[in-house]
Amino acid sequence: MDYLRHVLRTSQAVPLPLIVTLVVSTVVGLCLLFYLALFIVAPIPRPPLRSEKSYRTIEPGEYSGEARPLPCWQDKYNAQKEAARRKGNFTETDLQVEEPEVFMSLVVPAFNEEDRLGIMLTEAVEYLQHEYGNEAPKSQANGNRAKRKDATQALPNGYAESNSGGLPGWEILVVSDGSTDKTIETALQFARELGGKSASCIRVISLHENRGKGGAVTHGMRHVRGQYAIFADADGASKFEDLGKLVRESKKIEDAEGRGVAVGSRAHLVGSEAVVKRSFLRNLLMHSFHLLLRLLTPPATAAIRDTQCGFKLFSRPSLPYIIPYMHSEGWIFDVEMLMLAESAGIPVAEVPIGWQEVKGSKLNVLWDSLGMAWGLAVLRAAWGLGVYRRS
Repeated sequence: MDYLRHVLRTSQAVPLPLIVTLVVSTVVGLCLLFYLALFIVAPIPRPPLRSEKSYRTIEPGEYSGEARPLPCWQDKYNAQKEAARRKGNFTETDLQVEEPEVFMSLVVPAFNEEDRLGIMLTEAVEYLQHEYGNEAPKSQANGNRAKRKDATQALPNGYAESNSGGLPGWEILVVSDGSTDKTIETALQFARELGGKSASCIRVISLHENRGKGGAVTHGMRHVRGQYAIFADADGASKFEDLGKLVRESKKIEDAEGRGVAVGSRAHLVGSEAVVKRSFLRNLLMHSFHLLLRLLTPPATAAIRDTQCGFKLFSRPSLPYIIPYMHSEGWIFDVEMLMLAESAGIPVAEVPIGWQEVKGSKLNVLWDSLGMAWGLAVLRAAWGLGVYRRS
């Protein structure tokens, strides 16, 4: 008690301005330390290696699949952006991403997926070839726009008899994320057995080391040639036949610049047998993560009921507003994509899709859930406090 009385008498003798100065200095110092710590822990992806900017494919009559330079719309876009910056003031709306070469691009991130990749590719190719093909419809064969009163009318699969003139074709970019098994050989062998023109539509990209699903998806998205680009998990859990639904919904919401994002959603399955049969821990972590999302993300992103479904479609004009600014390379990357779309004013549609649980998941329910929570907190703080910026 005597010690406390002494402390009180001493504090009363200290001038009030000095106390205020000490408190303010302490708060400012803690804020600076927090910002410095955030700057240290916030992930900054490394630039792609030279070997990662090449791909292998099987051309007709070829067997080995020689490496070729990988076209990159982002490199060309960045060069255009830098040239415009030197000339003076400009906005992103003044820049144009290069024209598409095919209608649909599919990016498949794959880490040690030799056992499941072939099944997924079979389903994807059957759908893409049947619905979009490698030949334009006869009314579009010469590149002329179809003669319709409504030029934006879409066919049931979302294939566009639209402003693009019914651009034909598809491509698949399999991004091996530092795989140590036969993932690359599996993809190339699939292309060999497919044969013909379709074989050359499959491009296999190899990352030097594992970067995480987000890093693999972002890398693939930098090199897509499609009017639309979608990424899908290598396990084939999402029903590929629902791709047409995503294209149609994207077309409905696209803005004047043609920007739109459609995300596959499993939210309608929450009460289904597949989800109910999951462990108590897994369901608890799922609901806890959704609560955290609502608390930490901006309104439009927080309103999306399923941010983590690995089936998301982007119109080509939306890509320059999202892909160049990606930082997250782990499981939380989906949320950053949606936050970037929201900050750029890009419309987003959530579309119910078919989905099934597939064995062989590499997700560690407990540790990866904790990692996602940490990643989300760092991501939100980094964007909110200016560690990450659009530039």
